[in-house]
Amino acid sequence: MTLRYSGALFCALTLAAAQPAFADKKYGPGVTDTEVKIGQTMPYSGPASAYGTQGRMEEAYYAMINAKGGVNGRKIKLLSLDDAYSPPKTVEQTRRLVEQDEVLAIIGTIGTPTNSAIQKYLNQKKVPQIFISTGAAKWDDPKNFPWTTQLYPPYQMEGMIFAKYLLKNKPDAKLGVFSQNDDAGKDYVKGLKDGLGDKAKTMIVKEVTYEVSDPTVDSQIVSLKASGADTLFTMATPKFGAQAIRKVYELGWKPLNYVVSVSSSIKGVMEPAGIEASKGLLTALAFKTPTDPSWENAADVKEFKDFLAKWYPQGDIADGSNVTGYISAYMTVKIIEMCGDDLTRENLLKQATNLNKVAAPLLLPGISISTRPDRYAPFTQMQIATFDGKSWVPQGETFNTDAAAGQ
Repeated sequence: MTLRYSGALFCALTLAAAQPAFADKKYGPGVTDTEVKIGQTMPYSGPASAYGTQGRMEEAYYAMINAKGGVNGRKIKLLSLDDAYSPPKTVEQTRRLVEQDEVLAIIGTIGTPTNSAIQKYLNQKKVPQIFISTGAAKWDDPKNFPWTTQLYPPYQMEGMIFAKYLLKNKPDAKLGVFSQNDDAGKDYVKGLKDGLGDKAKTMIVKEVTYEVSDPTVDSQIVSLKASGADTLFTMATPKFGAQAIRKVYELGWKPLNYVVSVSSSIKGVMEPAGIEASKGLLTALAFKTPTDPSWENAADVKEFKDFLAKWYPQGDIADGSNVTGYISAYMTVKIIEMCGDDLTRENLLKQATNLNKVAAPLLLPGISISTRPDRYAPFTQMQIATFDGKSWVPQGETFNTDAAAGQ
C-alpha cells in the first residue's frame, strides 16, 4: 500500500520533523526550564567584610529580575557563601558550590588571593569563573586560564593612569608607594612604574608594603612621611585604606594622596577615615558616583536610586561596592539572556568573552565594556577624580592605556 500526502501535509510533516533541531535546549549543570543556578563566595566576614555588600546587592538585583519573570522564563538562583576573604575557605566553599550544589558557574567572587586559590581548580573542571571582582593582570590569560574572566578595571592599567596623571601634572613629584603585599599590590605598582618609565627611579623615594594580617599600618605611613615624599600612592583594601588616610591626616602630612579604586568607597573608606581627612584625595573611576550632583538627572542614576529604595534599602548609595555589584549583576543577566536556550558552561563563557562596547548602567560617558577571546580585560579607560568631602568629582580628560591588553 502506497501512502500519498498532499503538498501542504507533506510540508507540515517535514517542518514538524525538523523542528526539534531548532528547538533543542542545551543545559549545563544548575539549569532547568525554570531556573539558572549560579554561585559565588563573598567576604561577609573577615578583614575585607566591607566588600560584602556587593554580594547582597547582586542578590537584590536578581530578586528584581525574578519578580519580572526572570531571564528567558528562568529565575536566577544565586548561592552566595561567606569565605571571610580567606583563600582556604574560598576553596572549601567553591568546591561545595561546584560538586554539591552543581552551579552552572562561579560569578562575581571578590578578591585576588581568593580567586587565585580556586582558578586552577575551576579551569580544570571547565567551570566558568567569570566577572570576578578583581583587576589583577593574571585574569587576562585566555591561553592558560580560558575559563576565568574579570569585570573590574585592571590594576596595572590604573597604576599607569596615575603615572600619566603625575607626569602631566606633577612631574617633579617625590613619590611614596604604599601597597598590599600580594598579587594585587604588585600589579598596581608594576603599572605605576611602567607608566613612569625611566622617571620611576628618580620619582619614587620610598616603597613600603603591609600584610592583610597586620593590625595597623601606622608604622608604614610614618616611614613614608619620614622619606620626604610629597606624593603618595595608596594601594590598600578598605580597612587599611581608611587607616592609612587617617594616619596621614593625624601626622599633619599633606601629600598629594592617590587611593586606588578598590579603596575609594565613600561609605567603606572615606567615612571611617574621616571626611575631613579624606578631602582632596585622588582616585581613578570607570563608574559614575551616584552621589555626584552632576549625575542627578542621569537616567541610569535615577534608576539605580529607585532600585535601592525598593529592592535594597539597606544599601548605601555612597558605597562604591554597591555600584560594582549592580553592574556585575546587570552583565550577568545580559550574558544569560544572550545564551538563549543554550545554557551550557561553554556558551556562557563564549558570551562573556565576546562583548562589544556594552554600555552598562553607571559607566562614565565614553567608557564601555568589551572583551575578545584573545583579550579578557574589560576596560581600557578611566578618569581621575577628586574627593570634595561629599563625592568623587571627575577631573579633566579620560586617560587611555593599553595595559588592559595585557602589555
